[in-house]
Amino acid sequence: MSGQSLLVPGELSPTRSVPGSIRRPEYVGKPAPTPYTGPEVQDADTIERMRVAGRIAAQAMEEAAKHIAPGVTTDELDRVAHEYMCDHGAYPSTLGYRGFPKSLCSSVNEVICHGIPDSTVLRDGDIVNLDVTAYIHGVHGDNNATYLCGDVDEESRLLVERTRESLNRAIKAVKPGRQINVIGRVIESYAKRFGYGVVRDFTGHGINSSFHSGLIIPHYDSPHATTVIQPGMTFTIEPMLTLGTHEYDMWDDGWTVVTKDRRRTAQFEHTLVVTDTGAEILTLP
Repeated sequence: MSGQSLLVPGELSPTRSVPGSIRRPEYVGKPAPTPYTGPEVQDADTIERMRVAGRIAAQAMEEAAKHIAPGVTTDELDRVAHEYMCDHGAYPSTLGYRGFPKSLCSSVNEVICHGIPDSTVLRDGDIVNLDVTAYIHGVHGDNNATYLCGDVDEESRLLVERTRESLNRAIKAVKPGRQINVIGRVIESYAKRFGYGVVRDFTGHGINSSFHSGLIIPHYDSPHATTVIQPGMTFTIEPMLTLGTHEYDMWDDGWTVVTKDRRRTAQFEHTLVVTDTGAEILTLP
């Protein structure tokens, strides 16, 4: 295990501006989004618009990831992704979502999810998750991936590689007629082979014109996830695996979630649409 010191909150830069010509999601400037009441199965037009949003989100994440290196701040990664999305006519979905102050989530080492980009300087040996969502043409596309910063220890590298593989296996398990819990069953059974924890309290979700539609996609084998998968459903799968416990603490900022034992954690995510035979990934660059 890496001997890196634990993270502490850094300084926030001023809120980044978005050109007035770019359409905002309805929740911007409000304490919470309006609850989604529409269908989980989307029509062809919505899915096509989600392909555009997903592609921009994937490209923005890819662009930011090019800058991951020792000495770079997480705020700089946020700047790169923010400018990429705005330059392509998209609004960064996290900016102003329930008051979140930045345009992506940057979760380093023991941070499970929802890390806020700030003056934190990346160090040689860190692992860095970037979570980027783009909103354009009235819909969202959401993805994340964990990247290596410099020379990363073997235990952490394997965690990252296997977390990516758990997502790949889960996507292959998506078939119309199966229950949602097949996704978590596949992830949990794979993670258990290596003694990894599987985070339970943060899940995948339905996504469309709503950032989070209310549909929940657990990453463990939940007996309650009995919703039947149907063609046209759009949702994310985003497993979070840990080197130790799945239990967590939250920083005082109300967002940053860290493993209770402060051991490292990795995550990968794609937005999917269910097809007649499986799933299509909408967040490909």
